[in-house]
Amino acid sequence: MGADAKLRAAERIRELAGRGLDVAAFWRECGEVLATAVPHHLAPCWFTFDPGSLLVTSHYDPVITEIDSDFLAHEYNNDDVIKMADVARSPNGAISIHEATGGDPSRSPGWRQFVQPYGGDQQLLVALRSKPDTAWGMLALYRNPAQPPFGHDDMDFLTSVARHFAQGARHGLLLGEAADPDWPLAPSLIILGEDRAIHSMTPGAELVMADMPEGKAWLSHGTLPTCMLAVASRALSSLETPDAAGEGAVARVRAQSGQWMTLHGAPLLREGERRVAVIVERADPDRLMPLLMDAYGLTEREKGLTRLVLQGEATSDIAAKLFISPHTVQQHLKSVFEKTGVRSRRELVSKVFFTHYEPRLRDNERRAQAGHSLRGGPAPPSRQK
Repeated sequence: MGADAKLRAAERIRELAGRGLDVAAFWRECGEVLATAVPHHLAPCWFTFDPGSLLVTSHYDPVITEIDSDFLAHEYNNDDVIKMADVARSPNGAISIHEATGGDPSRSPGWRQFVQPYGGDQQLLVALRSKPDTAWGMLALYRNPAQPPFGHDDMDFLTSVARHFAQGARHGLLLGEAADPDWPLAPSLIILGEDRAIHSMTPGAELVMADMPEGKAWLSHGTLPTCMLAVASRALSSLETPDAAGEGAVARVRAQSGQWMTLHGAPLLREGERRVAVIVERADPDRLMPLLMDAYGLTEREKGLTRLVLQGEATSDIAAKLFISPHTVQQHLKSVFEKTGVRSRRELVSKVFFTHYEPRLRDNERRAQAGHSLRGGPAPPSRQK
């Protein structure tokens, strides 16, 4: 594909990221673009992550609708030359199996078990990062032996649009969580028309709007807070300005209660009708840390250390980030292992994933097949194993 065609493909992906699509619909549309921009075998395999832990929260593949349990067991229980968390933390955020294995993919047990049997030869993993340290998912592409290897131009294109993939996934997850909440602190969703009139809102959204700056005007006159109107206007303007297509409308405000809130605006274009979704969430909607406290009684220090272990950080890196010695890291790890009933880092990652995240992944697979929006984060306690 020529440079002009790839530029058009990148513009199309950026435009799709700003359309307010649910995650599965966004992946389907982007898959059509990638079919010509980066030719591949079978279909793209998409994952979403919890960016706080880098653990998988959903999987979408139109060919393989339910991911093999053996794949998940391999990813979180076994060693291999290439793991998704490693790619998410890597400097450029993309790596091919041939690059990782020095040209011999048979060195990878995962490649032998999950790629080669499906007729694949080349494998390319690309982290979907909104910022260098924030990964919202992973894209896996494959090529068969008759196709050329993934080249630097393929990697350059995919890493250049990865932030748009991340943005589209982030907005899609927010929409799914707000429209069909299963968590007490789920985001609130307000749908506005082009005239800024309210079309619908999720339960509890009225209380959220009342807590915004200028919330009294909402309570007394039904006037939307200025911060919400500004985000909505910026989102709708992206439909008029090609250069702004796909750019997120985001604001951070302090509510009257003192809680910092993040407002996201996403334009919704359906059959010519223009609307906008305004999504309001806590500025730090961390679900994993409260789960670790409730389930295992971890201290604040132990929770922070566990997060870094889940992300795949080495002892020296954990020590540097927490400003403690490697010896202290090991002492904290010993306590975490005792409280969680595991004996190693690998067992810790596996236990957290299969207890708190696999139920979310399987629920999202069912939701995708039923045409429902996907949701992010770990599963609520009622759905956990």
